[in-house]
Amino acid sequence: QDGDLKFSLESVKKLKELMDENRHVNPRLVVSKASYSPCDEKSLPEEFQLVCKREDASMIFERLYLAVREADLCEICANAACAGCF
Repeated sequence: QDGDLKFSLESVKKLKELMDENRHVNPRLVVSKASYSPCDEKSLPEEFQLVCKREDASMIFERLYLAVREADLCEICANAACAGCF
């Protein structure tokens, strides 16, 4: 969840994978976080399409990414983090 927007945990994990791939391709070729948009990815889950139309999309994606960046979080804890319960 980000504000009034809610997303499935699986979709947020897919978003994280896409953003990780973009950040670790090649240090010389990595696009800056500010100019990268997961909206350009064909495999972006459908539920993020409304976010892509918003001006604050990059901030929303970054907050969702940060919520699930801890690889060792259990499903329940990650879900709580996404809901802002920490």
